[in-house]
Amino acid sequence: MTSPDLPPSSLPHDLSPWAMFMSADSIVQTVMVGLTLASVATWSLWLVKVVELALARRRVRQVKATLEETVSLNEAIARLGDVAGAEAHLARAAMAEARLSGEGSTAGLKERIASRLGRIEVSAGRQLAKGTGLLATIGAVAPFVGLFGTVWGIMNSFVGISRAQTTNLAVVAPGIAEALLATALGLVAAIPAVVIYNAFARSISGYKVEMADASAAVQRIVSRDLDRRALPLPKAAE
Repeated sequence: MTSPDLPPSSLPHDLSPWAMFMSADSIVQTVMVGLTLASVATWSLWLVKVVELALARRRVRQVKATLEETVSLNEAIARLGDVAGAEAHLARAAMAEARLSGEGSTAGLKERIASRLGRIEVSAGRQLAKGTGLLATIGAVAPFVGLFGTVWGIMNSFVGISRAQTTNLAVVAPGIAEALLATALGLVAAIPAVVIYNAFARSISGYKVEMADASAAVQRIVSRDLDRRALPLPKAAE
């Protein structure tokens, strides 16, 4: 009895990723291109966010160290000088609120300053978190997109078997290989996205804690200034 399978010499020789992509169905090609772009977006975002987070955490540590060494808000602002970013804006926002409050009673001033600083903290955290939602989306969706490509490729393989009226490996292998390649690309896109997202989430949480520490330091300085009545509260311009 003759085996229905073809000898190895009749099997397709080029099963490289590029050859499989070129021979794939247009739907599977679209899936592969989309997953490749998602992977590129993941690593591009990683590079941008690594730099952004490193600079932000360095600034907030510098501001915290400066605030811990100062005894008045005026001194803190002078020492911060031209330092940019939301981190240095904490002290400036406290001074701005003090000036807007004008002379006289300082009742409620600390609460208003705390409110301003809280909004600055939230805004800074939101700014750093921009783009990380894309990582979460890629990590959650990419495996299913790859699975869709896999199912479509296997369907094409069964269609090829039906049309050829044979179960020869030469008919089945290319479609299955293309399907598995789509699955692999889905994992290549999803796994780094999940790992990078979790790393960024931890780093951003640490940054928020340090921002809260800097905000608390500003509020302590304001409290000391109020106790000494050394905080300048000029009248608002009419």
